[in-house]
Amino acid sequence: MSAAGLILAAGESRRMGTPKALLEYRGETFLDRLARLFSARCAPVIVVLGAHAEQIRARSSAKCAFVFNAGWPTGQTSSMQCGLRAVPAGVDGVLFTLVDHPAVSEETLDALVTQAHVRREHAGPGPALLRVPRFRERRGHPLWFSSALIPEFLAIPPSGVARDIVRAHAAETEFLDVTDAGILADIDDPAAYRALTGVEA
Repeated sequence: MSAAGLILAAGESRRMGTPKALLEYRGETFLDRLARLFSARCAPVIVVLGAHAEQIRARSSAKCAFVFNAGWPTGQTSSMQCGLRAVPAGVDGVLFTLVDHPAVSEETLDALVTQAHVRREHAGPGPALLRVPRFRERRGHPLWFSSALIPEFLAIPPSGVARDIVRAHAAETEFLDVTDAGILADIDDPAAYRALTGVEA
């Protein structure tokens, strides 16, 4: 199955105090690491920029398609929609993450894209439209969704959130139980970064 990759890196990183896309993890920036891992499994890999766009592009060596969301201050939904408009026709699905989740393992990404070791949580009719990783019963990122859902994500109103679409398709969701605690590593502030890396942001 073919998949496009979508990484959101448009936020202001206000709580972190520095662009999260440029924080380092295991010798790479968050963005370069995720883009590298996604590129091995997805084509194209689309990165949505907003705040700090010029700084991020100048320091990134990622081989990906950058798109700029002029409406980034309105939140993640607009950035997701901006990125989805750049997804080419013909892909089977989209592997989606936020740039502040850099610690996911390669094995988890492989399983999400190839549908290996997936357990159906709800016995809904038809094929699964979403795949969500889970560690000790807690859901994390990235997630995979069928390209059939792209029109629904694009139709979310300004007051809506992507979670609304995910919840609406609970019966078509498959969960991937993993031993990868990295799916839960949401690096939003200096304390979270210190817990992940042992160093100050």
